[in-house]
Amino acid sequence: MFKTIVVGARGHTGAELLPLLHRHPNFELVAVGSGSAAGQKVSAHIEGMEGSKLEFSDIQPQALARLQADACVLALPNGAAAGYVEVLDRVRPETVIVDLSADYRFDPTWAYGQPERFADRLAHARRIANPGCYATAAQLALAPLVGQLVGTPAAFGVSGYSGAGTAPSRRNDPQVLEDNLLPYTLVDHVHEREVTHHLAHDIRFLPHVASFFRGISMTVAAELIEGRTEQELLTLFRDYYAGSPLVEVRADIPEVKEIRGRHGVIIGGFAASKAHPARVSLVAVLDNLLKGAATQAVQNLNLAFGLDALAGLEVGEGGER
Repeated sequence: MFKTIVVGARGHTGAELLPLLHRHPNFELVAVGSGSAAGQKVSAHIEGMEGSKLEFSDIQPQALARLQADACVLALPNGAAAGYVEVLDRVRPETVIVDLSADYRFDPTWAYGQPERFADRLAHARRIANPGCYATAAQLALAPLVGQLVGTPAAFGVSGYSGAGTAPSRRNDPQVLEDNLLPYTLVDHVHEREVTHHLAHDIRFLPHVASFFRGISMTVAAELIEGRTEQELLTLFRDYYAGSPLVEVRADIPEVKEIRGRHGVIIGGFAASKAHPARVSLVAVLDNLLKGAATQAVQNLNLAFGLDALAGLEVGEGGER
């Protein structure tokens, strides 16, 4: 069993990640960090932690040397990871770090944690940057088209309000969101830069938040070098993801309600303009708290320790759990 700690575990992602690690046959949770809930039973706050005797503790960077974990998952706000990474780099460099923030997604010394594209780089990696939720959806929707793109594709993303975190704001206020759709950060969003960087192709990203709690719908519009039929696009994507059990490719347009609570991604709704066959569109949906965060973190831990990427995920057909 690999001893694992999670720092910053009281958010929405922590509520999904902790039960996955608690049930995992190869990882043992030995410490769970939350300053606001320190001293309280984890099982009292997190559904799925029944049987755990763990209590939340206020894990500061200097405590990592004492804990001597095999793996450390940092579920902290952007800009907060560096102190923990510095301590582990200095006193325990063999510890695997999976960082869920954006802090190391552009750092070439860290492996970028998208298993469907970079499993070879993630195998036995020690520093892994978990991708963003929107960025995961957009990259999986565009990756099979890289090399065929003309110009700048547009990605129109709509997320449930859990993606705005737990700190109160207009973007996670159900009263503000009722019968409403909020566009925000319509240029230079960090996920726009992330997708552009890891696809090596510029994109435009237009994020929105809606009144549902979890899930992402990502509609992509792109122009290709040459025209493609809808059947050709379907075949291209099925071939590309043939070895990726968490990616379901189909002809129909997928909907958010189909993916909530599931580990996978559905890509479909392939459309090609009859007037301009090189102009194509498609839709990807995923659960932002699972494949957009916690599921992907577990996949990355599995690969780092030489395990099957789906170990501990109890995955059924289509990524269902």
